[in-house]
Amino acid sequence: MIESIKQQTFYTYPAFITNKNNDDINSLVLQLGKKTNLNPQNSKHAIFNYALVNKILTHRENALPALANVLETANDEKQICETLYVIDRMIENNVKGIKKLYPNISRFNDTNSPTVQVYLAGIYRKTLIPDAFGPLMKMMIKNSILPQHSPFDPTEEIGGAILDYLRAKGAVHFYSQNN
Repeated sequence: MIESIKQQTFYTYPAFITNKNNDDINSLVLQLGKKTNLNPQNSKHAIFNYALVNKILTHRENALPALANVLETANDEKQICETLYVIDRMIENNVKGIKKLYPNISRFNDTNSPTVQVYLAGIYRKTLIPDAFGPLMKMMIKNSILPQHSPFDPTEEIGGAILDYLRAKGAVHFYSQNN
C-alpha cells in the first residue's frame, strides 16, 4: 500500500541501467552535498562543489531522473540544498521539464531550514508553479511567527516569490481588461 502511494506522490523517471551516460549522471548526482559548506565563516552564501554542479548541468534534461531520485530520499540538508541549487541553475539554463519535479521538490515545503526555504522560494519564483503558492504563504506566516536565526532572512526571498506570483497573476488580469 505504501509503495503505491509513494509512486503516486513522486514523479518517477524510468531507470536506464544499461546507458553509460545515465550511469555517469547517477554517480555524479550521488556526490551532491558531500563537499558542500552551508555555513562558511561570516558569510551569507553557501559553498557548493561548482565543478560537480557544472558537470551535472551539461546533462540537461537527462539529469532530471537522477535528481528526482535524490529528492525522493534525501534527508541531509547539504545534499538537499546542493540538489535544489542544481535545479535552480537548470531553470536559468532553460532546461525543460523542471516543473515535473514539483512533487519531489515539494517534499521539503514544511522544512524549518532557512537555507532550504531560500532555494525553494527561488525555484518557485522562477517557475511560478500554481501549487507552490500556498506553501510559500505557509512559510511566510511560519517565519513571521517563529523567526529563523540565520545569517540571512529567508522571508525576504519568500516574500519576493509571493510578489512575483501576485504580479504574474495581476498582470494577466490587468492587461486582459485593457485590450
